[in-house]
Amino acid sequence: MSGTARLDRLLANLGYGSRNEVQQLVRRGAVVLDGVAAEDASKRIPITDDLPERMQVNGAPLDPLPGVALMLHKPVGVTCSHKEAGSLVYDLLPSRWRRRDPALSTVGRLDKETSGLLLLTDDGALLHRIISPKAHVAKHYVATLARPLQGDEAARFASGTLMLEGEDKPLAPAIMETLSPTSARLIITEGRYHQVRRMFAAIGNHVALLHRDRIGALTLPADLGSGHYRAMNAADIAAIFA
Repeated sequence: MSGTARLDRLLANLGYGSRNEVQQLVRRGAVVLDGVAAEDASKRIPITDDLPERMQVNGAPLDPLPGVALMLHKPVGVTCSHKEAGSLVYDLLPSRWRRRDPALSTVGRLDKETSGLLLLTDDGALLHRIISPKAHVAKHYVATLARPLQGDEAARFASGTLMLEGEDKPLAPAIMETLSPTSARLIITEGRYHQVRRMFAAIGNHVALLHRDRIGALTLPADLGSGHYRAMNAADIAAIFA
């Protein structure tokens, strides 16, 4: 994001309230830029990358500007949806972020019982670049299985001939690494519905636990706890396509 924007419109688009509510924030001295309380909500201000470091709202740093991309450590039991009942991934973000314009969306989905690395962005071009089949972005999963591996799973997944129930097109070749008698790492480049769970079901096993720890070369940070998120930088985004 660059150029200039009216202060009230900028803050309203970031979810801080309606333009009238933002004007009330300004009148209360709650919006501070470069150490000085803003006085005119209609004033146009330059939009620079360092604005979140220079502006505070209600004593806290300004939220990330439009064009943000987040990595989130999704817990089990949380749904990647705006509307479904129960706990949603968007509940893990500040409540005002639901009012951001442009809105944040998940980049693909993890099912309710799958944990791990989930990306969110308000950048539609970036979202489609990541999920495009042409990008062949690899997703890495660790699966804990209900029954021991038989030994032929890696070859079957790599064959490019495995069919999922109810589908008429075989899966693209996938890579499997055995981690223990009942756990494996699976690397896929497609994003079919519940794909990893259905792959193991197709060969007679059941996934008891599933965790995604990497997308491309972007690894879920060890210090990013379950339910927590952080903004991605340019190097993080580049790693997705590395």
